[in-house]
Amino acid sequence: MNKSKFGIVAKTLIAFSALLIVLTISMTTATMTPLSEGFEAGGKTAYAAGNVTLGTGSWFMNDALIGNLSTDRKTGAFSARIREAGLIHMNFNKTGAGTVSIQHAVFGTDGSSTWQLWSSTNNGSTWTQVGSTVTTSSTSLQTANFTVNNGNAIRFEIRKVSGGANRINIDNVQVGDFSSPTPTPTPTASEHLTMGNPSSAVTNTNQPNNYLMEKPQYSMSYSRDNGGPNWVSWHLDPSWLGSTPRQDDFRADTTLPAGWYQVQATDFSGTGFDRGHMCPSADRTITVAANSATFLMTNMIPQLPANNQGVWANLESYSRTLVSQGNELYIISGGQGLRFFIANGHVAVPAQTWKVIIVLPIGSNDVSRVTTATRTIAVVVPNSGTINSDWRSYRVSVDQVEAITGFDFFSNVSSGIQAVIEGQVDNQ
Repeated sequence: MNKSKFGIVAKTLIAFSALLIVLTISMTTATMTPLSEGFEAGGKTAYAAGNVTLGTGSWFMNDALIGNLSTDRKTGAFSARIREAGLIHMNFNKTGAGTVSIQHAVFGTDGSSTWQLWSSTNNGSTWTQVGSTVTTSSTSLQTANFTVNNGNAIRFEIRKVSGGANRINIDNVQVGDFSSPTPTPTPTASEHLTMGNPSSAVTNTNQPNNYLMEKPQYSMSYSRDNGGPNWVSWHLDPSWLGSTPRQDDFRADTTLPAGWYQVQATDFSGTGFDRGHMCPSADRTITVAANSATFLMTNMIPQLPANNQGVWANLESYSRTLVSQGNELYIISGGQGLRFFIANGHVAVPAQTWKVIIVLPIGSNDVSRVTTATRTIAVVVPNSGTINSDWRSYRVSVDQVEAITGFDFFSNVSSGIQAVIEGQVDNQ
């Protein structure tokens, strides 16, 4: 080949390589780290359909904008706002998804609406609904959780499906990485998860806001960003009760993953909130070690004194009374919604606290003994304003707690039995 022909071929190859690079850059990319989108880049102020570049990449929004009014519910300066049958979706893929969590609230004083999460594994050509339809009716941000567990390149779309002109705010969309079950299987032996794992939490730092922590005394799903538990689950029967005095040794939990903030015993000081136990001290009086474990700050949620020392304490006491009458209980509790943060932004203060309880006569093979006649107790208690001390006045159904939290309680119980016992409100 002469030099002239060689030069033409070389230039052609270089040009073709450059074209491939341009095409590769311009094609849809796939992120390989946990995704967290808070809409803080702003940039879309009208409802007309269009794309907007945010911190995570390009998003498409139709009948939707990014709002920063005082009536937009948000944790930072901005959140997405959707009206009519609007939608927002990713114009890019993420490589694999574990759990998706989305915060939502009504805009201003608008009425309630419903929305759905959809996913696509073929670059948006077709979509499949993920989980159940979510109802938005609160003026404070609530969190909806969806279990995806898909290892493919995937993108997500949020569709408003009812409510007409009522507007909803969407904020803090978080997509955890897909986690193979081989390296870190979810523990199944814990007595505290006998009835199920409400959020499919796993001990994997790629899911920092649904991180499973197992103690001998209780199990929990921990949120690194909120500085507290999403839920704490524990079994209560006579084997846990004794005469050990309250230890009062509030302290940081040093078993948190390296680099995570460890909430300190003094972080609630001067805030007006109690260090509210989820698993109570008085439910773990069999040994000093058992009682001391309840004072780890990972077991605490900021609670108003009227909540923690009144209605909450009264329900805790009633639960131990049920045990003294020959019963065993499976209890799960947590906080829901966001008022604001304390401890220099490290700890979220929930708008409400909730608890669900399943009551069984003492026995064995507990899951198999749950029937449609099994008693369940569920409460949702406000964490602001005037709070009644009677826990019975805050009773709801387990289904109602599932609706506001996105969790699936008592999932190891057959679905037919769940449908009955979770749909009724306790009246005993």
